[in-house]
Amino acid sequence: MYNTTFNNSEICKDLSLRLGTVLVTGGAGFIGSYIVDNLLSKGVKVKVLDNLSSGSISFLSKHFDNKKFDFLDKDLNDPESTKEALEDVKTVFHMAAYPEVRTGFEDPETPYNNNIRNTFNLLEQVRKSKVETFLFPSSSTVYGEPEKIPTPENYGPLLPISLYGASKIACEALLSSYCYTYGINGYIFRLANVIGSRSRHGVIWDFIKKLQNNNNRLEIMGNGLQSKSYIHILDCIESFFSCLTHMQVKERIEIFNVGSEDRLDVISIAKIVCNTMNLRGVELVTQGPVSNDGRGWIGDVKYMHLDISKLKKLGWKPRFSSMNAVTLASKELVDDLNNFNVSKKQIESV
Repeated sequence: MYNTTFNNSEICKDLSLRLGTVLVTGGAGFIGSYIVDNLLSKGVKVKVLDNLSSGSISFLSKHFDNKKFDFLDKDLNDPESTKEALEDVKTVFHMAAYPEVRTGFEDPETPYNNNIRNTFNLLEQVRKSKVETFLFPSSSTVYGEPEKIPTPENYGPLLPISLYGASKIACEALLSSYCYTYGINGYIFRLANVIGSRSRHGVIWDFIKKLQNNNNRLEIMGNGLQSKSYIHILDCIESFFSCLTHMQVKERIEIFNVGSEDRLDVISIAKIVCNTMNLRGVELVTQGPVSNDGRGWIGDVKYMHLDISKLKKLGWKPRFSSMNAVTLASKELVDDLNNFNVSKKQIESV
């Protein structure tokens, strides 16, 4: 494993001055907590606004004694709390979002409320503040099922096939309009599947949980041939800060794809997880597609591979392939779950 912290003190100092005080919404979540770790390691003053609906305060506990860290257990639905959180803030990482792609079909109001409405609420307060820069994690799902793979940032039209993807593209449009109307600089990062320790959703986590319940048989959604890019969380975080360090904003909005340089199918992921858990002879069973083309659920994009050449021109490149990222993330998540179970037993024994 490698450290994403820049060692050059001058770079850290320059970045700290450029970012000023940073607000991270959803900072107790998977990606958000890594952003907080990285910012504080560079000496940046950080505020976190999170209602802990899906994040975990344990991800941030090591920072409680840091004078440059402030945690606000608040909700973006509360304009006064958001206004208060934005005081003296120069940069916003808006990481608060509903992370699950699949459930939008059954409950379309959830991605609307948690993604679109909350983003609007935040932007309304941002335009009345002194915020200069706004960073937003979008998703590869905004491309829908593109004809061009790897898919570049200028591909169009954008026709998402899931409610989650639709909510992300709506947020992109809101941010773009606010940036051009109110003079904010915006960065949009269209992410491939981000994986690693602290993640609590996605195919790897699902497989681990299933195998804990039944280590003889593993059900795979769809035909297992769906093939997508996976990027380790450390690569993902490094891409954000590489961009902030080296990018000179020429437009009000800059869009970057963030992913690996290859892709991996679901059956291969299942085999990696089984090997990580030291399970042999597991029967891999495809549940059958929801349609005649093999996808795992309504809104599932079968093939995804992002063109990351724009971000690579800034000097960043992923250190892990999709396979290596999945192998590392599988080990990390198994360790996460084992450590959680040990802690739970210790608490129960008290």
